[in-house]
Amino acid sequence: MKLAILSRAPRSYSTQRLRTAAADRGHTVKVLNTLRFGIDLSGEEPDLQFRGKRLSTYDAILPRVGNSVTYFGTAVVRQFEQMDVYTPSTSWGIANSRDKLRATQILSRHNIGMPPTTFVRDRADVIPAIERVGGAPVVIKLLEGTQGIGVILAPTVKVAEAVIETLQSTKQNVLIQRFVKESKGRDIRALVVGDRVVAAMRRVAKGDEFRSNVHRGGSVEAVDLDPEFEKAAVRSAQIMGLRVAGVDMLEGADGPQVMEVNSSPGLEGIETATKLDVAGAIIDYIDNQVAFPEIDVRQRLTVSTGYGVAEIAVLEASDLVGKALGDSGLRERDITALTLHRGTSVIPNPNGRHVLEAGDRLLCFGKLEEMRSMIPSRRRRTRKVKRLPEEPIHDVPQT
Repeated sequence: MKLAILSRAPRSYSTQRLRTAAADRGHTVKVLNTLRFGIDLSGEEPDLQFRGKRLSTYDAILPRVGNSVTYFGTAVVRQFEQMDVYTPSTSWGIANSRDKLRATQILSRHNIGMPPTTFVRDRADVIPAIERVGGAPVVIKLLEGTQGIGVILAPTVKVAEAVIETLQSTKQNVLIQRFVKESKGRDIRALVVGDRVVAAMRRVAKGDEFRSNVHRGGSVEAVDLDPEFEKAAVRSAQIMGLRVAGVDMLEGADGPQVMEVNSSPGLEGIETATKLDVAGAIIDYIDNQVAFPEIDVRQRLTVSTGYGVAEIAVLEASDLVGKALGDSGLRERDITALTLHRGTSVIPNPNGRHVLEAGDRLLCFGKLEEMRSMIPSRRRRTRKVKRLPEEPIHDVPQT
């Protein structure tokens, strides 16, 4: 295959290892500076320029988009997606993972274990927020920080208030998160490739430092993951839209606590600790997937008038409970079930023999009017425009 590694650091360990692994396997590989692309929307089809010239054809790209160029980098990756070039890291996956709040919001919908987290802006809401996550000490995180930068442990409520107030005064947005004491300055980095963890290491903080990042002086050691940790890592990466990712987890009393999903994980630490060819595993995975470029499913499925994608919940009182999918009447209503979600399990392309249970969620494609009739109605606000009141402006209580 012909592979492009999108990177502004061609001499970094990770970029050189990936380039070497691809070349050793007989692939044509080039490292292209992400900022030298030009997005060409002037022709009949999406295209890209590189250094002012039309880009040649590539089978796949491997984004190594730095935090400082996330916006432009994801735009370039998105253009490759529109050109049907395979990428193991989607543009929206990269963007989601860079924003800690957005990532936490997405993962929380899918029953992923995470430390209790809150996000507030008003000073009056800070103390209640700290109480909701279990009280001090708490961890305060900038929404866009890497390598442990912008992560602060506040031992008391007063210190937490002062830190948050200072950060917010500089227009910084912060998360307030429970400090998982039992982790004792340790965490696990799992390197996910496709649907498996290819390598994992435990990072241990140096001295009294609670951040275990290697860049903060932490040490690393290879570790064999328990199945629940591996499952949490793979699910987190897939939910975020990343097929290559570093998933950081704390060893909590209740099992794995996912802290972060990294879309451009460094390879030096984990290859040194495990002695495994992680770069080679990434290249082999991409080679096997080039025929299946990432596509925006909703974009492709909703171009037909009257058709779209919706999630149908199987409620206790629903007449679907106890029926096999083939007897549910969905096909007769021009509705196709794409996936069946049951708890934390996902059944892709379910067949007609699957018996539906209360609590199941069906991701479906079909006629919007038919699907709308199967979704519980919400109270709609009146659309009629009322007359302007005689006193259009008056004092109202502040909330």
